Amino acid sequence: MFSSIADRYDLLNTLLSFNRDESWRKFAVSCASLQPGDLVLDVATGTGKLACRLVADNQAKVIGIDFCSDMLCKAKPRMASSGGDLATAMAEFLPFQDSTFDCAIIGFTLRNVTDLEKTLAEMNRVVKKGGRVISLEFSPPPHNLFGAAYRVYLSTLLPLIGRLMSGSDDAYTYLPQSIKDFRCPKELKRIMEGVGLDDVQFYRLTLGVVVVHVGTKTQAGNII
Repeated sequence: MFSSIADRYDLLNTLLSFNRDESWRKFAVSCASLQPGDLVLDVATGTGKLACRLVADNQAKVIGIDFCSDMLCKAKPRMASSGGDLATAMAEFLPFQDSTFDCAIIGFTLRNVTDLEKTLAEMNRVVKKGGRVISLEFSPPPHNLFGAAYRVYLSTLLPLIGRLMSGSDDAYTYLPQSIKDFRCPKELKRIMEGVGLDDVQFYRLTLGVVVVHVGTKTQAGNII
């Protein structure tokens, strides 16, 4: 599914978010509190836009991983120009030693992993003590007037535009359903705490369309 939309992925993200996606990435990166030269893992890097934002804003050293080779092909020239590295890997089984990174970040992917807790636990494992684990993710529509309008958008306009622009029926039928079915911000906060992260905070952006969760690793090892 991800291979089928790799060519139009960035364009569709911009169109379907009404050009808000870059500001969401910028805010998530600002939550990392990085210093120049810090080593960051971008989990499920996709086309590498979040990884490049980490380099541009913080002069961080970034490794991006993804399981989709077609997405990594799109990320390769972008990462080469920024000095980052890429690797093929699954979010649930990160091929890195404990306490390797100053931060681990994941953007718009927790809805898609096979094991949410395992992914967050792996991110926690590879981060150094005192480092941060950050998630940037769409949130289920809130139960208010805006949420009702957002549900209509997710159910009608978004899949129509996605289908017309990408040529994929599956991807942009799956996307809105995955958003509506995802964990609410408070529940995701509890899951992050459950894998050993402390001081977990979350920030709603654009009326709650997306939420950034930030947790800090204060223990030497994982709970799970």
